Amino acid sequence: MANRRIFVVLPAIIFGCSILGGVYGPGLAAAASSEEDSRAAVDSFTKVYALVERNFADPVTGDKAIYKGAIPGMLRTLDPHSNFFDPREFQLLREDQRGHYFGVGMQIGPSRMGNGKTIVIAPFPGAPAYKAGIRPGDTILAVDDKPTDKLTLTEIADLLKGPRGTHVKVTIGRDGSDAPLTFQLIRDEIPKDTVKKAFWIKPGIGYVNVESFNESTSHDLDETLKALGENNLKGLILDLRDNPGGLLNEGVAVAGRFLQKGQIIVSHKGRNSAEKPYVAKSSSTGREYPIVVLVNGSSASAAEIVAGALQDHDRAWILGENTFGKGLVQTVYPLSENTGLALTTARYYTPSGRLIQRDYSHISFYDYYFHKDTDTRNLLDAKSTDSGRTVYGGDGITPDEKFVEPKLDPFQVLVKHRKYAFFNFVSHYLGTHDSKLPQGWEPDTAIVEDFHQYLLDQKIPFTEAEFAQHHDWIKQELRREMYQSAFGIEDARRLTIETDPEVAKAVDAMPQASALLERAKRIIAERLSHAQ
Repeated sequence: MANRRIFVVLPAIIFGCSILGGVYGPGLAAAASSEEDSRAAVDSFTKVYALVERNFADPVTGDKAIYKGAIPGMLRTLDPHSNFFDPREFQLLREDQRGHYFGVGMQIGPSRMGNGKTIVIAPFPGAPAYKAGIRPGDTILAVDDKPTDKLTLTEIADLLKGPRGTHVKVTIGRDGSDAPLTFQLIRDEIPKDTVKKAFWIKPGIGYVNVESFNESTSHDLDETLKALGENNLKGLILDLRDNPGGLLNEGVAVAGRFLQKGQIIVSHKGRNSAEKPYVAKSSSTGREYPIVVLVNGSSASAAEIVAGALQDHDRAWILGENTFGKGLVQTVYPLSENTGLALTTARYYTPSGRLIQRDYSHISFYDYYFHKDTDTRNLLDAKSTDSGRTVYGGDGITPDEKFVEPKLDPFQVLVKHRKYAFFNFVSHYLGTHDSKLPQGWEPDTAIVEDFHQYLLDQKIPFTEAEFAQHHDWIKQELRREMYQSAFGIEDARRLTIETDPEVAKAVDAMPQASALLERAKRIIAERLSHAQ
């Protein structure tokens, strides 16, 4: 059965590549120039696989050899983003695109004590786990009486998921509790919200974060800004930092809501496809407030489409670091056995005609994904915005104003990221104290002293001078971590944003965004007058 499944999937992929195009590896493109060559390639592979299956020293697992070996190996010869999804990966992809799944609603991860346990990082507000009282730092001991000590994170996550309305029993270990706690949960729909709740960062200036682009992102952004009171906006900070992208049509819709009807948002073209432009479908009348867009090196794909379109039309001031530079179009093809193929079929270009994609032809995929140089620009791909400002392509979107997030010093890295001291301290503290905190709670001297003693007890090396130097930072981190445990992720997120130096810089940059907006209005008015 496994062999039959393998040879159903593989020819579909090879013939799909030859018919659909989008292959940038010249050797493979030449080999797949005809159906006859493709059949010969499949025949050769079948013979090689049969030899391996009969003669390899250990039994060969067909799914592993094909799904994890042959197919990914072939795709790696093409580009960094073509990808094959096995059944579980394809299911997760569809969950991300749809924007929801069914389960108990909590983020889990490895214990930050290094004991091999699996813990709750945070329950999602309003989800079954949250309503039941499960807390960050709780250890997941068993799911439906099945011990988790020998299970992977993926296996535990799969046990927690299930059809809506079904029951699941979760056994929890908690600091301060002598006996395990048992929670009887009813699975429900868990939305994967890509647009976080908007709020006023300053009088008249709103803040909204778009984390990725799924099937509901543009609708959710409309509803979120409507709930905020969009008609009262004097400026908007649109945060696309760490946004990996997602669905093209949703990126187009988000960019389009801020542009004039008919303005180009992005275009793509490939070997077997003519250039296709995407334009704004509705007028942005009533949304003519200045915008500052925040980006960094992890802003990619659809996030770059939005940033590039708003920059090219002088509609927004872009603040931050060079974006990732992912401008390849992937078309997702469902295949047999609930698998799927994301194949690069074209390249994206901004309205001015600059290429978003960063060059990957002479570097390893590792260097491509973890590149360090974020200040490069392709001088051979210079274009102009609507008002004549010079912008460059081929290396992502270069911001109008650079802002690099301040780096943590060695003490901060050790305490926050290597030892997870704030997370672990708060989990321990709330296990032995009342977890209900008043709104506006601030760490007092006693809490800070307790944290100091905790560092000593855990033998985390530091000097008294370091602790004193970082006193304000320690209070801020304790407050944020306490808020996440006592009030939820959203309250902790808002506190983080309100103290974010880049967000403060975005507020200061609003006059530049306003000047761009006025220039864009003037250019549009001039063009309309010339057309008449």
